[in-house]
Amino acid sequence: LTHPLPRTMSAFSEAALEKKLLELSNSQQSVQTLSLWLIHHRKHSKIIVLVWHRELRKAKPNRKLTFLYLANDVIQNSKKKGPEFTKDFAPVLVDAFSHVSSESDENCKKHLERVLAIWQERMVYENDFIDQLKHLLSEKKAKKRTFEQIQEEDDDYLSNTTPKEAPETEELIKALQELENAASGDAAVRQKIASLPPEVQDVSLLDKITDKESADRLSRTVDEACMLLADYNGRLAAELEDRKQLARMLADYVRIQKEILAEKEHKLEMVGVDIPCIAGLQPIDSLPIKEIYHKVKKKKK
Repeated sequence: LTHPLPRTMSAFSEAALEKKLLELSNSQQSVQTLSLWLIHHRKHSKIIVLVWHRELRKAKPNRKLTFLYLANDVIQNSKKKGPEFTKDFAPVLVDAFSHVSSESDENCKKHLERVLAIWQERMVYENDFIDQLKHLLSEKKAKKRTFEQIQEEDDDYLSNTTPKEAPETEELIKALQELENAASGDAAVRQKIASLPPEVQDVSLLDKITDKESADRLSRTVDEACMLLADYNGRLAAELEDRKQLARMLADYVRIQKEILAEKEHKLEMVGVDIPCIAGLQPIDSLPIKEIYHKVKKKKK
């Protein structure tokens, strides 16, 4: 699919590209917007591919697939304007697919296989090269933990880990605010998924295809549906990680607050004990600090 160009395009620089890659999200709009910007600056294709490859290897595992979706969008939509990206991406794709495959689960690999199938169908690269990339996906073993392992390790973390520093209140507020725009609350995308035509999921309807034009149309619809679902799954996975991180932050925050409260109560208690030692002062029960101390003790009960 081609995308309409935005009215303005910011100037290219390596720093600007790094920033845009850092801000890249799993949404289709985010991928397409950055893809347009890269295609607009295709005269810098060599440095773009170099930075893309470098940042891909630095990215968190749950963002690596998005980097490959970006490369796919750039490669396919830049073909009409010139061969720069198709040519410059080729040398790094072997390492990129190998790297992402080594840190991916089977579900992620299926999405990568789908991308390669599209490239083969549309003759983006030679079949021998695509077969080489397919081989990388099959020979690498997934290193990701199962969901059950993640749960067990996170439960163990929450019960046994005692970090040196707790998050600031502002950090917690920011983390909570960011979850307001989480994938699970994206009604627009969920509506798009719910509105996908039945032909996408019901193979029995394939019998109704009578000509090549209908088949091509359905193929494009399936491709778009796959990308939409892959993007949404990636966002949901990222949200799951964010929620687990927030749970850890809250646990640390509550623990530290309890420690601070206990320390202050202990100091207050010590002040109450030390007051009788001050000679020549009024009786301890008439002192304001003692009154405060008794009120604190009563509230604790």
